[in-house]
Amino acid sequence: MKNKKEIFAGIVIIGNEILSGRTVDTNTSTLSIWLNSLGIKVQEVKTIPDIEKTIITTVNEFRKRFDYVFTSGGIGPTHDDITSASVSKVFNMEYGPHKEAYKILESYYKPGEFTEGRQKMAHMPMKANLILNPSSGAPGFYVENVFCLPGVPSILKSMLGDINNKLIGGQPILTNTLNLRTVESEIAKNLSNVQDNFNDIDIGSYPFFKAGKLGVSIVLRGTDQTKLNNCKSEIIAFVKEKKIEIVDRD
Repeated sequence: MKNKKEIFAGIVIIGNEILSGRTVDTNTSTLSIWLNSLGIKVQEVKTIPDIEKTIITTVNEFRKRFDYVFTSGGIGPTHDDITSASVSKVFNMEYGPHKEAYKILESYYKPGEFTEGRQKMAHMPMKANLILNPSSGAPGFYVENVFCLPGVPSILKSMLGDINNKLIGGQPILTNTLNLRTVESEIAKNLSNVQDNFNDIDIGSYPFFKAGKLGVSIVLRGTDQTKLNNCKSEIIAFVKEKKIEIVDRD
């Protein structure tokens, strides 16, 4: 049974351009860092194509498993932007021009510029709540615990401020990093022992390569600064005992 203080989120990245490699996904990082700051832990991220059945199945699964679900992509004006229509079906909600969204976009564009294609950006679940967009006018939306955001990274990031007061978070998730000049096999057993002593601290090890030499970044994540510090101290103790160099990656 999960701790009541823990709030979990799932992220669904939608778009054939992500899966094909034409576009690099940076929205996962943006959303995860932001959610962590609110005390909401990202439990799973899934990247899926612009296929209605896949979107419906994935969003339905995620909204039942997580406190919050965030989708990115597929709410623009083109033919393959089908997220809004798919999410409407998830909630059995009528899909069409959202009155408030339509008014926002109509006033955003100059007379004659609010074309049929742009009008499509006002089509969404008709009873959805809006997420305001300070960058390009076209709003995102949310229904219950599912928040739908655009795929353009700068626009998505600018819209997060309008969601802050709509979420109930837990304790902010703190991070501490230690960079070592070593390989994972050299410290695996020691790290495992430290993890046994700090069950409520997530310890991750990530190899890196800099200046022709291998290294490992140890990333600690938790909600208690004291425990985080104690965990780091225990790692530093065995690092010194093994005479492993601590390095700066910057």
